[in-house]
Amino acid sequence: MKCSNCGQENKETAKVCRKCGRDLTVAPAWFPDAKWHLKTLGTIYAALTVFYFVVSAALKTLPKPYHIRQIPIEMTPWLRSGPKFLPEEQLKAPHSDLSPDQPAATAPAAPK
Repeated sequence: MKCSNCGQENKETAKVCRKCGRDLTVAPAWFPDAKWHLKTLGTIYAALTVFYFVVSAALKTLPKPYHIRQIPIEMTPWLRSGPKFLPEEQLKAPHSDLSPDQPAATAPAAPK
């Protein structure tokens, strides 16, 4: 049996190394080598790359948020170029055709 510390050959029944005195009854701890690291990290990198492309393809099939609805420019005047404020006539409520002395039309009663 070889000593894991110094490499000295010892008897199979030896409990300590005859050269360095290291305990031979304890199994040496496993330490990953460069090949194991390359294999493990390569697998992780490949999985992340595949995950990225699958998620990207799935997200491209969804509608973009700006296709969901049309927002009038009056609601977001800061998004357009040119004057940043609306003219005064666009800010007023629409004019009614009713004169002030005519009563407003009432809504029809709901059927019972």
